Amino acid sequence: MADALKYKRQELIELAGRNKIVVKIAGNEYTLCGGEAVEYMQKVALYVDRKTMEIMKANHTLSTSMASVLTAVNVTDEMFKLAELSETLQKELEQSRKALAELNQEKLLLAQQVQKANEENKHLLLELTRREAELSEVRNALARATGDNPPKPRLHNIK
Repeated sequence: MADALKYKRQELIELAGRNKIVVKIAGNEYTLCGGEAVEYMQKVALYVDRKTMEIMKANHTLSTSMASVLTAVNVTDEMFKLAELSETLQKELEQSRKALAELNQEKLLLAQQVQKANEENKHLLLELTRREAELSEVRNALARATGDNPPKPRLHNIK
């Protein structure tokens, strides 16, 4: 008697966190118990009911139990295909993440190269401006020495 009470108590503890609903599948009522939300369990039962009814409509000679087995086979097939698709998508996601990391690394490298090129360009523009100023001084000195009008200086935009 003590063992029976202990078993019942354990059963009540296990059921405490579970939901219990009555659903109708292929015209028969079933009681479902589970830790999932009631709405989810109803959604699952409705899906199974629709699949079973599709099979029974396609072949009127099938018994409910035969249609249920075919439903289980079809749903299991869907599950395997979805699991395979999920695995394929996970692999593609991982490859995409790796490619993105490589592109980000390349972007960083290119940004550094652009910065270096901009610095070199700025240095070269400063050098060009300095040399043009020197050339302008030489032209002005030559113009003064020969009595000609000095040419107008060219200016460069330095960033």
